[in-house]
Amino acid sequence: MHTFLDPAFLPKWSSFTAEAIEPSIRHALAEAKENIDQIASQDPSKASYASSFLALEQATESLSRGWGRLQHLDSVSDNPAQREAINNLLPDVTDFYSSLSLNPRLFKILNSVAQSEAVKSLTEIKQRHIQETIADFIESGAGLPDEQKSRIAAIDSELSKLTKKYSENVLDATNAWELIVTDESKIDGLPDSAKAAAAANARSKNIQTPAWRFTLQAPSMSPIMQHAHDEALRKTVWEASVKVGSEAPYDNSELVWKILELRKEKAEILGHQNFADLTLQRRMARNGETALAFVESIHKKIRDSFLADSKQLSEYKAAKTSTAPEPLEPWEISYWAERRRKEFYDIDDEDLRPYFPVSGVMEGMFGIASKIFGITIIQKETIDPASEKIDAPDTWHPEVTFYEIHDSKSQKHLGSFYADWHPRETKRGGAWMNSLHTGELDEPHLGLIIGNMSPPVGDTPALLTHREVETIFHEFGHLLHGLLSHVPVKSLSGTNVAWDFVELPSQIMENFCWERESLDLFARHHITGATIPEDLFQKMLAAKNYMSATVFMRQLALGKIDLELHLHPEKYLGRDLAEVDREILADYRAPFKTQAPSMVLRFNHLFSSPTGYAAGYYSYKWAEVLDADAFSRFKKEGILNPETGMAFREHILSKGNSASPEILYENFMSRPADPEALLVRAGLV
Repeated sequence: MHTFLDPAFLPKWSSFTAEAIEPSIRHALAEAKENIDQIASQDPSKASYASSFLALEQATESLSRGWGRLQHLDSVSDNPAQREAINNLLPDVTDFYSSLSLNPRLFKILNSVAQSEAVKSLTEIKQRHIQETIADFIESGAGLPDEQKSRIAAIDSELSKLTKKYSENVLDATNAWELIVTDESKIDGLPDSAKAAAAANARSKNIQTPAWRFTLQAPSMSPIMQHAHDEALRKTVWEASVKVGSEAPYDNSELVWKILELRKEKAEILGHQNFADLTLQRRMARNGETALAFVESIHKKIRDSFLADSKQLSEYKAAKTSTAPEPLEPWEISYWAERRRKEFYDIDDEDLRPYFPVSGVMEGMFGIASKIFGITIIQKETIDPASEKIDAPDTWHPEVTFYEIHDSKSQKHLGSFYADWHPRETKRGGAWMNSLHTGELDEPHLGLIIGNMSPPVGDTPALLTHREVETIFHEFGHLLHGLLSHVPVKSLSGTNVAWDFVELPSQIMENFCWERESLDLFARHHITGATIPEDLFQKMLAAKNYMSATVFMRQLALGKIDLELHLHPEKYLGRDLAEVDREILADYRAPFKTQAPSMVLRFNHLFSSPTGYAAGYYSYKWAEVLDADAFSRFKKEGILNPETGMAFREHILSKGNSASPEILYENFMSRPADPEALLVRAGLV
């Protein structure tokens, strides 16, 4: 009956039906409320760490387990009945979690323990747990008058519904569009791999051949934008992609303004000038202006290089077409940039793809992690619906694979994880890592890594682009941060760190995709087993920083508009989003002939959850500074040096939020971060 709450370490995904959602979550809600009442009803003078803070950790475990599993299914296996059940429960679940920090009796118990003499005798990690929990409560409104607490609860409830609708609109708008091509000349220039994938996609929809079906999922549309000679085709796909979230019935315009208004109101009630200051007060940046200053400081350093990129690309196209240089159309950028890259560096992404079969990438990546972090990773057989084998791990889709991580020395089971790499219509776009279970000190963790990479075609395995390989390494870095955590307090474990520190483990792993020594462990031809030829490797390195200022500027633009909207929403509320976009990013965009609807309308990072990356998108660049600097130690001491890797595991991966990120970083590097390291690596200094 309550299958979503099954305490078994490995979820039985096939038992998680839409009919089981309501009874499971209702039962967990009732149980959690009863547990909270017991904590809040005790005598404050007799309360202890165990009966308050530790009990609070345990009070919502069943609900967190069931709701977490459901949220995961929502992101990888969407269906109407499940969506309806989630939306029915969302207000009540949100109200419950909001009510925790707004419960005066509960806060009184916690405060009483936090201020007691007994705290001084607790371990440092328990004291940090107390400090972080009290800060969470205050940040969420624990000290407010009742009337304001009620308003905070109402805002949280409304935000949960609005952001869920925003996310649904992006997914539904993406799935609502398709392009069927029946004239092969229209897709001239596309790599054979892209044509084969589009043809297979058409066959899967029972479309009469010859035909090629394209969608707005990245592995489908990206080859068109980068390689298709037919400009009209590129324009068609571009126009469809930028309209996601901007047209009825999936228009997110009003939702964006409502979300921003509610976030602003919440911040003001909690005593902050804006949502950015509220969100960042306990992150490394501390406040919105510091984060914005960070973005703008990098912008100033790369702006000339960015403008030079744009000018050179415009001149290149003009020379090739015997026309006068002029601003490009947005659907021309990727195409002409790729043509220029091929000509200048004599390299094509398709030349590398045969060396990156997804299974080989995973196996080699595991080998690198095993060597430097002292772990062993084993793939386990999963349940095959066509067989009678039932004692294997269950999955939510036949493509999902399952693995275990053990410590190499002790053989201790540290954690297990699922991997799900290819796009589906029921799966949201992008790539991410998540935790399904945080174990106690002597228990394994359970996590997952998800992506939307190039799928297999017929008998040909999934062959990835180098950028997709980087994405897999990125998400695996997040996973290691979660599964190698060794913290006695669950809420301080794994990736529960300051948001502008959380990307360090993920981004540092991307470096191993560029080093010869590490590449040779996983970049092997899917037929011959040969490593990447040296001349191709050198071309790859030479092209690494091609138009790096343009790549930087895109990330900075996303961070800039995020911060501006959350720092100064009053300047923009209710205006046309495209106009606001142009105003904020006037100095961050190349001069295009055609302007697109605002990216904000399909920016899931910011608007698909009540907080998410809102006021925090700058974190990618912030953490990239840390990763560029931290990887210099690997470069100095040896890319695959186990001592360096074990030091990173000890000081970063295992520590979670057991100490401030500044302390953890300095413990690994023996000094603060060098802010110039990133620009040096990118060839921009």
